[in-house]
Amino acid sequence: MIERYKLIWVYLISFLFIGLNIFLVYKDIYFGYALPFVIFIALLYFISIEKVVMLTVLFTPLSIVIGEEYLGASFSLPTEPLLAGLMFIFLLSIIYSRKYDFRVLKHPVSIVIILQLFWMFITTITSELPVVSIKYLIARLWFVIPMYFLAVVIFKDIRNIKRFMWLYIISFVIVIIYTLIKHAQIGFQQHQGNIVMQPFYNDHTAYGAMLAFFIPVLAYFSFGKNTSGKYRLMSLFTLILFIIAVIFSYSRAAWLGLVAGLSVYIAVRLRIKFTWIMAVISILVGLFFSFQNEILDTLERNKQDSSSNFMDHIYSMTNISTDASNLERINRWHSAIRLFEEKPVFGWGPGTYQFVYAPYQLSYEKTIISTNAGDMGNAHSEYLGPLAEEGAPGMLWVLLLVIVVITKAIRIYIRNKDNEYGKLSLTILISLITYFVHGVMNNFLDTDKASVPFWAFIAMIVALDILQQENTGKAAQAKKDELP
Repeated sequence: MIERYKLIWVYLISFLFIGLNIFLVYKDIYFGYALPFVIFIALLYFISIEKVVMLTVLFTPLSIVIGEEYLGASFSLPTEPLLAGLMFIFLLSIIYSRKYDFRVLKHPVSIVIILQLFWMFITTITSELPVVSIKYLIARLWFVIPMYFLAVVIFKDIRNIKRFMWLYIISFVIVIIYTLIKHAQIGFQQHQGNIVMQPFYNDHTAYGAMLAFFIPVLAYFSFGKNTSGKYRLMSLFTLILFIIAVIFSYSRAAWLGLVAGLSVYIAVRLRIKFTWIMAVISILVGLFFSFQNEILDTLERNKQDSSSNFMDHIYSMTNISTDASNLERINRWHSAIRLFEEKPVFGWGPGTYQFVYAPYQLSYEKTIISTNAGDMGNAHSEYLGPLAEEGAPGMLWVLLLVIVVITKAIRIYIRNKDNEYGKLSLTILISLITYFVHGVMNNFLDTDKASVPFWAFIAMIVALDILQQENTGKAAQAKKDELP
């Protein structure tokens, strides 16, 4: 009898679902087909929030931005709604249970992130466009809270770190194959190849940034001793695919990020002190400003534009006389600096750069891709963008986060270089370095494609730090117990 009633309910719900969809299709509304998926995800939030995090990661490379004409605002579907749900449920669970690992909140990386978010809140209050800044702040929160504060707890199981990496990579492989097929159809031309990764990635720079980001991870899985034979072979084939993809991305910033990552890897392996590296960088920066006129004069003689020829394309990185891409970046950077000079402390407000920079362009700095309306995007820098939008403190928090993350990752490696914690921390650091360098020339942390792995990898560093501290504490306690 009970089985009969269950069967009746199944038929009843099925007929209701079919009837609802017939009505919605009649009204030219097709979102009803997603209803079972939405119900499944809603239940999953309460069954296993960890699985929702992993599902979000799986969807991230495949997510598609739906514009304002459909929803009244731009969203990356299904990733951003999933992240918003994760943030809401996670905060509710903490308020209800009053339980959280306070070692995470006390960690130096967490303190910097909290201060960064607090300053973003302050500059939202003083913003030139408060509605824009509020939206930007909320979006940043649903990236950081689930992918950092929640993820740290999940990553204390080291297996989840590897699961996260592989889930993003597996989905990314689908995007890469799709992109390479489309690119091959047009003969791998450079100019047309800038948009062949759409609709998954908005252009070749964002696509290239994430390819560079995961190449160190695949190198770790390909050559690491902890990877079994069949997985090592699969990792090696995937690594080759990623290398081919990053070459044909024609993203010079991605190539530069990989070179920087490799340089840091060599420096760490050779035990070159971080202070020496910073000293060399400081000297190079000082020399640039001391001889900037001579350097700029030399660079202005370079007339090589972007090209399908790889050597010419690399050479075009220093062309600041005719290359429209390079010149437009300089235009955006100069505009950001002028915005900062007008409002040096609180800035113009988070997310406002693209709406306010137009009047700060100089006519002789504009390029063929500049617009008088100034409606072509952001500052093209993860450092100058916050400088313009959140003043000097905004840029300071970004630089401080970079320094603290690098310092912590290197310390974990030095203390654990013979075990998996150390090797993983170095791999994660190299991936982050590729983006720290890429961030000089582009900024993508307002998108799910970059924000999800970026904040999660920082969470991995913190989780590994806490785990190695736990192991150190246990080892010390064991020695005490052995004493007579």
